[in-house]
Amino acid sequence: MDSDLVKSDCQLVILRHGESEWNRKNLFTGWRDVPLSPQGETEARDAGRTLAEHGFSFDVAFTSVLSRAIKTLWLAIEQMDLMWIPVHKHWRLNERHYGALQGSDKVEAVKKFGEVQVKAWRRGYATRPPLVSSDSIDYPESDPRYAGISRAELPRGESLKDVLQRVVPYWRDSIVPELAAGKRVLIAAHGNSLRALMKFLENISDSEIVDVNLPTGIPRTYRLDREFKSVEASFLGDVAQIQAKIESVQKQTRAQS
Repeated sequence: MDSDLVKSDCQLVILRHGESEWNRKNLFTGWRDVPLSPQGETEARDAGRTLAEHGFSFDVAFTSVLSRAIKTLWLAIEQMDLMWIPVHKHWRLNERHYGALQGSDKVEAVKKFGEVQVKAWRRGYATRPPLVSSDSIDYPESDPRYAGISRAELPRGESLKDVLQRVVPYWRDSIVPELAAGKRVLIAAHGNSLRALMKFLENISDSEIVDVNLPTGIPRTYRLDREFKSVEASFLGDVAQIQAKIESVQKQTRAQS
């Protein structure tokens, strides 16, 4: 639905991190740990102020182990005077691993591979990007934040379907118990980990998810049923601004005229 949810009915808010330095440069980011741009920091603070102005508060928060999501969460909850709430970080909320595309320019990728192929890699459900080898700098085995994770679980490149298969178990095992206990939950994560969660919560089909774009720094609010699936969901904020940001995501692979 397009209208904002009544805050007392809303158990869950998801928030894509603010613009990163590589979002600004239009590069595939994935599991590369890239900081927020100055604009991204502003977006994160604005998201917190918007939530506060609408009367939202939270009991617990979740984020990934990538700094752009962590800092977005910090800046947002600082604006809400909620720096004291528990924050849980987990790699299962990381962005999709973009494999060999990580670090490459999106427009240049279209020139090299074609618009249809790149759209399938970026927005499709089951299409994996070209995988990296186990000796690549983009294979995360040597990163200490992934210590103890089996090689079978560490990705060399992921489709959105792969991301959903790692996000949903974490949702059920770690986030749903907090919701079941009556707690209000904020999740600050990434475009694709949150698109995967949206697909699951909102029963979005494999074909429809291709055209779902999640703008940076815009809270999405949820009212959930007894099975913790979406009854009602909406973005929070100015409708025209939100639409403009969604369209900017859609245009990332288009060459500038």
